[in-house]
Order: sequence, then structure tokens, then C-alpha cells
Amino acid sequence: MTNAAKLPEAFEHYPLRTSRGGHFWISGEIIETPEGMHVQRAPLYVQWEAPAEITKPYPLVLVHGGGGQLTDWLGTPDGRPGWFSRFVDEGYLVYGVDRPGHGRSWSHPDVVGAPGPMFAYELALGLFSAEIPGHDQGVWEQRIGDPTLDQMVAGMGFLPADLAESQRLDQDRIARLLDRIGPAILVTHSASGPAGWLVADARPELVKAIVAIEPMGPPFNAFGPGMKLDYGLAKAPLAYEPAVSDPTELEAAEPGTYRLPSLAGIPVVVMVGETSPFTSWGHLMSDYVNAAGGSAEFVNFGDHGVHGNGHAMMFEKNSDEAIQPVLNWLAKVQ
Repeated sequence: MTNAAKLPEAFEHYPLRTSRGGHFWISGEIIETPEGMHVQRAPLYVQWEAPAEITKPYPLVLVHGGGGQLTDWLGTPDGRPGWFSRFVDEGYLVYGVDRPGHGRSWSHPDVVGAPGPMFAYELALGLFSAEIPGHDQGVWEQRIGDPTLDQMVAGMGFLPADLAESQRLDQDRIARLLDRIGPAILVTHSASGPAGWLVADARPELVKAIVAIEPMGPPFNAFGPGMKLDYGLAKAPLAYEPAVSDPTELEAAEPGTYRLPSLAGIPVVVMVGETSPFTSWGHLMSDYVNAAGGSAEFVNFGDHGVHGNGHAMMFEKNSDEAIQPVLNWLAKVQ
């Protein structure tokens, strides 16, 4: 008999937990290639975990940001448990996804469209900067070659170049995920922010709340050629009332002229880190939701005693503390 494997010392701080879990797919469309072969287009990978006793009424669906993947929620770049397991340990049934074209939800440009640029170290150093005044929770050094920064960037890929189509795929696949699992709370981060608004637009009866952490914005922002949030909160179309034939009408209109009936009655919170680049305009996202007939709160983590966080607080030194404002808000709306 051989000796049992030994858990590396670096992993011994992970708690021993009792849960069950698995994975499944939300399939993509079956399309025919020019060669006459049939392939699947942009499926959605879903991983789930449940505590021994589920105590919360609605599951959470965790949706990662642009260029990232489900692993953003599973652990931190410096090797600590992530928010996925923290939510499970709080009594939630948790689903996490790899957005179409990201992570395990593989894609091929022949069927999904051209890829955007790779997620560069320079982009990571700017977006997740450790040099913003007061940002003292980063776990990486501000230099290419730092081993912890390597761990973060290794999980970052690229977005499909067509932002509207990428968001439409998110909407369709996650809406069909809710068709399968039932009503749920969406927890989005960064470039997946539009997925929250779009899925609520498609399945308002199945979205019980939206936690938008550092969501893509501000409204109508243009990130580059062809990358403008034409529909205010998203590049992909949202169903406004009155109906919108030309999205340029939206930006020119007075707030409240056009409403998003799908968001009425869905609790929403927009959350930002105290020292994130998003902090200066994050409130514009909740303001826009409210003007469109929704009910949104704005939460700066610093106002809730959680200080020094940047764009991705689930990665940072105080990630266990930073999840608390999220848990507190969720407890209010259930």
C-alpha cells in the first residue's frame, strides 16, 4: 500500500467544508460550417455548489467580468478561498458561470466572431492599480513579473470584439439558465454588469435582485470604436417604453423620458470600492436605473467600514471583510 498524498502546506489554510456540487452546460445554437459539419456556438459553462443545508430562499448566480472567468469568484491570486465558497457557507445555493467566449465556455472565431485584444499586463496594472491613493488592499506588486500578478493575469483572456453580440449571448444563455434553475439573484462584476440589466429585461419574473459590483459604465460611455453603451446600461438593446427605434434618442432625452419596465420591482444595488476608479461615477448607474423606473441603491464600501479597495475587492487582502456589505444588502432584500 502506498502512502497517502500530502496536502501542500500552502493549501492547509483552506477550511474543510461540507457541501455538494457539480456542473452542467447551457448549450449554444447548433450551426453548420461551410464544410457541412455541425458545431455548437458559444455554450455557457455552469458550476454549482450547495451547503449541507440551504438556508436562503433564492440562489445566487455569479457572473465574472470582461476577459475573466469563473475562477475570479473561486479564489484570490494569492491563494485564498474566494467569494464563491463564502456565499455557499452563508447558506446560499450558488451557481457560477463562464460567460460565452470566456473560460470553459470556449469559442472559435469562425462561429462566434473575431476576438478582441488579449488582456494585457498593462491593462491589469491600470484597472487594478495598486498605486491609486489610499488603495492599500492589493495583493500584487505594481510591476510586470510579480508572481501574484502573474496568477491574476493568467486567468484573463479576451472579450469577443463585437460587444453587443457578446452581451446578447450573455443575456440569452443566462436567461435560459434561469429557465432551468428558477428564480435567482444575479451578482455581476465589471463588464458583466450589462448582463444583469439584459437578463432582467428578458426574464423579469425570474430575477429577484441584482447586485452590480463595479458595473461597466457610466451610462452611454464609449470604450472605443463600436464600444459605446448605446442603450445606456448596455451595448445590446434593452426594451424601453416608449419603444426606441434609434438609441441616440436615449442619450439626448431628459432622464425619465424612457423607462425600463422590466426593472420595476427588482431590488438593485450598485457597489464600488472606496478607492476604485469607478467610485467617482458609480452613482450615475444607480441614478440611471432609478430614473428609468427601477429601485436602485448605491453603496460605497468605504461608507460601510470597508476601506482601501479597488476595482476587484474579491481578489484583495480584505476579501473576507469586503464581502460583508454584499451579504448585508442581500439579507435586506430576502
